[in-house]
Amino acid sequence: MNKKELIPNNEVTDFLIYTTPDGNVKVEAFLHDENIWLTQKRMAELFNVEVPTINEHLKNIFKSRELDENSVIRKFLTTANDGKKYMTIYYNLDAIISVGYRVNSKEATQFRVWATKVLKEFVIKGFVLDDNRLKNGQYFGKDYFDELLERVRSIRASERRIYQKITDIFAECSIDYDPNSLITKDFYATVQNKFHYAITGQTAAEIIYEKADAKRNYMGLTTWKQAPKGRILKSDAIIAKNYLLEKEIKQLERTVSSFFDYIERIIENRTVMKMKDLAGSVNKFLEFNEFKVLEGKGKISFKDAEEKAIKEYELFNKTQKIESDFDKFSKKLLEKKNVN
Repeated sequence: MNKKELIPNNEVTDFLIYTTPDGNVKVEAFLHDENIWLTQKRMAELFNVEVPTINEHLKNIFKSRELDENSVIRKFLTTANDGKKYMTIYYNLDAIISVGYRVNSKEATQFRVWATKVLKEFVIKGFVLDDNRLKNGQYFGKDYFDELLERVRSIRASERRIYQKITDIFAECSIDYDPNSLITKDFYATVQNKFHYAITGQTAAEIIYEKADAKRNYMGLTTWKQAPKGRILKSDAIIAKNYLLEKEIKQLERTVSSFFDYIERIIENRTVMKMKDLAGSVNKFLEFNEFKVLEGKGKISFKDAEEKAIKEYELFNKTQKIESDFDKFSKKLLEKKNVN
């Protein structure tokens, strides 16, 4: 049997504690190479059977060629209670689930759900939050915070839009980040409005709804994608920042930059942040800096603002004055002709 050997390090994320839903069984699992590993003894504890039963099922699984033995086994050097190191055979998630479905399918399914979540989190973030170990005093090391600080600064220096940077940092800094959670969805839906409201006293939708006006110069816009001489597009009309005055834009950019400084200080203080902490950090930052803090979602929905802006744009676009390259060329020819 060609079993690979390795010596695991002592990082916090190597060992995780799986607790059954009823709380009666706690099993220590090993995380390595984007997979979950258990010994036969741990599998016996997990599925509430004797070790010989686990061993017998594994033999049958390999004999029937359901799984390739060499692909699902690893040898790890582990330290026993007597302080000595021993080579111990571990089995990966495929083997664990195959055995589980033979002896306790309900528990196997529950373990598979947990393991899938753990592995997904590891692939996304490069580490796994284990609440059991954190409660026991084992925290993230200096390298984690140094690397996180480097990622945050890289995001700040990128060409991403200002609110994309905020959401990128939310994803990077939340140790329990889940893109599908209600906290994440609410943060993404409200963070832009919080900063707009702090500077202007209006949400993004309220800014668009109030300022989009076909009768005004540039329909109320102060900037747009092809500004200053290019055509205003429909997509320009539904971006709140495009209606802000230059001083408001500069204040907004300074405020968001200060918020990033605030997040960096939290990281430098070695503070671990969850999604709820980061979501709450925006209000804390704004309150500390004596900005107005948005309560609720505002008086105007984005749908209503978008509908009004598009309606105004369609009126404005009929008379939008654009000088094309051909127009410029013709104008120069005419001027040259008049001079001659």
